[in-house]
Amino acid sequence: MTTTLTKAPYRADHVGSLLRPEVLHQARKDYKDGKISASELREVENQEIKRVVDKQIEIGLDVVTDGEFRRTWFHLDFLEHLNGIEGYVPEQGYQFEGLETEKYDVRNTGKISFNPDHPFIKDFAELNHFVDGRAIAKQTIPSPNQLFNKGIYNPDIYPDIEDYAADIITTYQDAIQAFYNAGVRYLQLDDVYIAGLSSPKIPFNDGKYTREYLIDLALRVANGALENKPADLVVTTHLCRGNYQSTWAFEGSYALIAPTLLAKENVDGFFLEYDDERSGTFQPLEHIPTEGPRVVLGLITSKSGELEDKELIKARINEAAKYVPLDQLCLSPQCGFASTHHGNKLTEDEQWAKLKFVVDIAEEIWNK
Repeated sequence: MTTTLTKAPYRADHVGSLLRPEVLHQARKDYKDGKISASELREVENQEIKRVVDKQIEIGLDVVTDGEFRRTWFHLDFLEHLNGIEGYVPEQGYQFEGLETEKYDVRNTGKISFNPDHPFIKDFAELNHFVDGRAIAKQTIPSPNQLFNKGIYNPDIYPDIEDYAADIITTYQDAIQAFYNAGVRYLQLDDVYIAGLSSPKIPFNDGKYTREYLIDLALRVANGALENKPADLVVTTHLCRGNYQSTWAFEGSYALIAPTLLAKENVDGFFLEYDDERSGTFQPLEHIPTEGPRVVLGLITSKSGELEDKELIKARINEAAKYVPLDQLCLSPQCGFASTHHGNKLTEDEQWAKLKFVVDIAEEIWNK
């Protein structure tokens, strides 16, 4: 017999980002062009966030986000407001399947620490006010391990990567406490870096550090950041292989990281991409401890608007249940709908239909 969850992650959950409406795109352009003020831009953001909060609740979700409407990138906006990190325009963007992304990134310029005036703290407080207890408000931020992406780490500032890791851990401990003090009780860490460690085609072993060392370091950084987290704060990790205008960055199953990260990361749940063959089989899930973290199966793609076959999704959930008990499983889209401000190639109506589809399937399987 399955049970209805009263604690996050939920049977029907979602990664967080939502398609930016045209009115928001226009407001950002007008602000950049000096036609409206920062306060006028924020008012547009507020109105659109209120709208999508209401819509998420309307379709039956128990968890809502602000759609990441105040950000341009899922990760860079957060990272560039840390002390010791700055945003800049590099010579090249990220290389995705068939295209290069818009040119923007962050780099390490000094000793890293948490900025107590980080704008995301105020942003969450406003989101929580809009939700007003009708659902749980989820805060999404990049994983601490995103700071190990190529080009960010600066050996001139941190000759020893272990010292770099130690400062990142302290920074995230402070960030987590600040979010908790602001009212966050459900925090999601978005991690492309760790998923990349499990991609055989990314040649980590060609560099100074072996893949095995970097996997171990990623686990120590993740668990170190969570070491002092409050007991009633739910933290999950979302492992992503890239999500930019409906394209992807790399492929590979979770097999290389499963014995370490899936088995030992001290989180309450894993959001795992399983929407196509790039994800491999469910077998790596056998490393998830029984009665341990919940596994949120990302079986519904956010990269296109076509609805999947419901019976096929239910069959895949049952297949995953061979490795993780059904009562430990949940369902979501494989990623957000707009990891960057550009958004994926589907309409807003199709986005809502996808999320409602998740809710409907969860109700049928788990009596959500």
